[in-house]
Amino acid sequence: MKKVLILILIIILPLLFHHVYGQQIKGAVIGGLNATQVDGDEVFGYHKFGVNVGAAAIIPFSKKFSVGLENLFNQKGSYRKPIYEVGEDGSYKLKLNYVEVPVLIHYTDRQTMTFGTGLSWGRLVSVKEWEHGKRIETTTLRGGPYKRDDVNLLLDFRFSLYKNLKFNFRYAYSVNKIRTRIFLTGEVRNQYNNILTFRLIWIFNEDPIIKKKKNTE
Repeated sequence: MKKVLILILIIILPLLFHHVYGQQIKGAVIGGLNATQVDGDEVFGYHKFGVNVGAAAIIPFSKKFSVGLENLFNQKGSYRKPIYEVGEDGSYKLKLNYVEVPVLIHYTDRQTMTFGTGLSWGRLVSVKEWEHGKRIETTTLRGGPYKRDDVNLLLDFRFSLYKNLKFNFRYAYSVNKIRTRIFLTGEVRNQYNNILTFRLIWIFNEDPIIKKKKNTE
């Protein structure tokens, strides 16, 4: 999938820059919070929180359509608090940190609401895993069992809060499995990142919103 994403960029970007003549390329800074879970790990709920921070370039190719290219530090994983007081406490924690490059196509309606979809490629830069309060030493960046690459499908919505400040909600889900795990019961399950993201985005070089005057006649 990483090769497919790179190929899409190679094909699309020259076409976009051909049409961007006369348009104003925008920059953005991004900061927000992830609520995440890992599907397939038998730990349920978006209980692992992490940061989603970075910068973006927004390339318009018409009045309503644009392409967004982002560079992010993105924290994912899974969490379950202790549920037993005696023996193994049932707790679980997984920290997955990625450097991520999302590419999205956006549609803006009436200069206030923007809808988008796209793909992202993430590279795992650190990983830590705990079960029953104890660190699993065999879970390492180079030794596995988590894959270094994570390609996600993205759905994106943002709206204007004040001037150039936007609120952004994003849903992301792994296209490919990040791990295959065999549990003690013998069950084999593939695992996928599942992320809800809430962010604030400040956009530079954006034209002010033009409000239409009401016809008083």
